[in-house]
Amino acid sequence: MKKQKATAGHSKGSIAQEPLIPEIRDGQSLELLKELHILTREGKLNQDSRRKLKQVYHLYQFIEKLMNELPQNPDRSFTLADHGAGKSYLGFILYDLYFKHLQHSHLYGIETRAELVEKSRQLAEKLHFERMSFLNVSVEASTQLEELPKQFDVVTALHACDTATDDAIAFGLEKRVKAFVLVPCCQAELARHLNQSKALNLTRTPLAELWRHPLHTREMGSQLTNVLRCLYLEAHGYQVTVTELVGWEHSMKNELILARYTGQKKRQSAERLKAILEEFGLLPLLDTRFTLPADNTRDNGIAV
Repeated sequence: MKKQKATAGHSKGSIAQEPLIPEIRDGQSLELLKELHILTREGKLNQDSRRKLKQVYHLYQFIEKLMNELPQNPDRSFTLADHGAGKSYLGFILYDLYFKHLQHSHLYGIETRAELVEKSRQLAEKLHFERMSFLNVSVEASTQLEELPKQFDVVTALHACDTATDDAIAFGLEKRVKAFVLVPCCQAELARHLNQSKALNLTRTPLAELWRHPLHTREMGSQLTNVLRCLYLEAHGYQVTVTELVGWEHSMKNELILARYTGQKKRQSAERLKAILEEFGLLPLLDTRFTLPADNTRDNGIAV
C-alpha cells in the first residue's frame, strides 16, 4: 500500500493525502506550520523557512530519542519545561509530533516577553493543543511557581541567554528532572569574572595569557562556562554528552549539551570543578552558581 503523507492546502487539523513537500514529517499539522510562518498561506516552503524547519526537526530528533529512552510511567506521560521558549517553535513541534499522542503529558513554555507568551497561548487554543501552558516569568522565578509540577521529566533551554541556562539547570535539579537538553548562548558571566581578576592572574600564572585580550576573555569565558556546567551536572548524577548541533549553520552558538540522570554522582567531577574554579580565581561561584551536593553518593529520588 502506498504510504500517505501530509500536504498543504487543507483545513485546520486535517492531514492531506499526497506528498507535495517531502521535508515535512508524516502527521505534521500543516496549519501549525502556517501559523509558525514556516509554510506560506498557500502551503509553500521557501529557502529560509526550509532551513528553519530543518533546524527544528534536527533538534527534535535528539529530544525524541532522549524521551523514548527515559523510564516509562504506566500512562506513558511526560512533563517538559521549555525555558526561554521565545515563539515556541520547538515546543509546538514537540507537542504536535509527540506530546499530543500521550494523553497525560504536558508541555510548559516559560518566557519573559509577555507578547510572545500571549501569542503562544492564542495559537495553542486555536489548534486545540490543550496540554500546552505558557508562563510569563523568568527562568529563575519559575522554580517557585506553585502551579508548576513538583517534578519534571525533561528541561530544554535553547539559546537561553547568559545565566538563564544556569537558571534552567537549577530549575531542573530542583524539579528532579530525568534529562536536560541545553544549547547555551551568550555566556558572559564568567567572562566578567575573568576580566575583573585579570591583572592578579597575570602575575600569578602564565595561563592567564589565555584570556588577556578582550576577545580571548569572551571566548575563554564561554568555553569555561560550558565545561563547568558539564562537570556540575555530572557531580549531580547526570551522564553528559556534548555535541555539535549540526544543521544550525547560521548560528555560532552550536553546542548541544544532553544530560540524562543515572544516579551516579561523580565525586571526581566535583573535585575537578572545584580545582578549575580555584585555578581561574572563581571559587566564590561555588556558593552561587555551582553549589555541589553535600553527599555525592546519595540518590535524589529520580527514577532511572
